[in-house]
Amino acid sequence: MSTLLHISASPRGEASESRAVAATFLDAYRDAHPHAEVRTFDLWDGTLPPFGPDAAAAKMAVFAGQEPRGAAAEAWADAIATFRRFDAADRYLFSVPMWNAGVPYILKQFIDVVSQPGLVFGFDPVAGYTGLLRGKKAAVIYTSAVYGDGRGHAFGADFQAPYLREWLRWAGVADVSEVHLRPNLATADADTARRYAHDRARELGKRFE
Repeated sequence: MSTLLHISASPRGEASESRAVAATFLDAYRDAHPHAEVRTFDLWDGTLPPFGPDAAAAKMAVFAGQEPRGAAAEAWADAIATFRRFDAADRYLFSVPMWNAGVPYILKQFIDVVSQPGLVFGFDPVAGYTGLLRGKKAAVIYTSAVYGDGRGHAFGADFQAPYLREWLRWAGVADVSEVHLRPNLATADADTARRYAHDRARELGKRFE
């Protein structure tokens, strides 16, 4: 039985466009996969640990083949617990609004917490990095209110999708599907863009195996 984890990066609750499209995906997924388990990780719910000096010291200790001690050991335990919550799923749904051309800082924090040696990646000084999240797949919902393909630099740039796309590839998740909702909210076609995105999410949810 598959376990799907929805990782929500928006703090806007019911007002969130990305969460709304995610809800459409999840409704279709549950209808098509009644025996699958669906969990949610709201990155704003206060359970995501920080990744500061103690956690960084722990990471470098592990890289050096040492055991973290004291506060570093506690920070490392928090990072491992968060990774295990993430790794317990074999299917992922990320809902990601665009913030200042990139991803919300809370999603970057999540990535920094779980991206640890021996957990998300391996490293060889000759061969380089190896992603360890094998056999998993992801769907990602990207939203932006102003940026959109073909609108020109005055409407922003996209460091959102390329960043998360590359992180998933680096971590070993090769099977990734995307839904983009990028209406220009100042124009009349915003509702058309929403309908298209929700239709795309619904179809993707149905066939997301």
